[in-house]
Amino acid sequence: MLIGTYLDKYRDTGLLVLRIGFGLMFMYHGFPKIVGGVEKWAGLGGAMSAFGITFLPAFWGFMAAFSEFFGGLLLLLGFFFRPANVLLAITMIVAVAMKFNAGEGLFGASHALEAGILFISLIFIGPGEYSLDERLGDVKKIATS
Repeated sequence: MLIGTYLDKYRDTGLLVLRIGFGLMFMYHGFPKIVGGVEKWAGLGGAMSAFGITFLPAFWGFMAAFSEFFGGLLLLLGFFFRPANVLLAITMIVAVAMKFNAGEGLFGASHALEAGILFISLIFIGPGEYSLDERLGDVKKIATS
């Protein structure tokens, strides 16, 4: 038996490991941002200037912090999975633009770019069997039958 064929039955386990790992890391990175307060949010929101958006920096910074922390939590749980990945992907697009705008180039933007590619991919793949979306989807199907 080929190892690839053998491991196919663990696809959902692999998605669970991926979701937990990235979810925890984004919560870890997002927590200091979300509790940092208005001053921290305004600094983060300055990244929107890469798109010519200079108004309401604290709002944009809070949205980025919210996306990282709570998006990471939703990713981990597999709950509102696709919307969470959309928010995380948008946050990473802004981070990539900010890094390039700051002159850091591909090396500086690589982490955000890699994470963005992952989040966009997960939008298409879905959360897998071991997720709240999957479990609650089953409940909704039973309740409407």
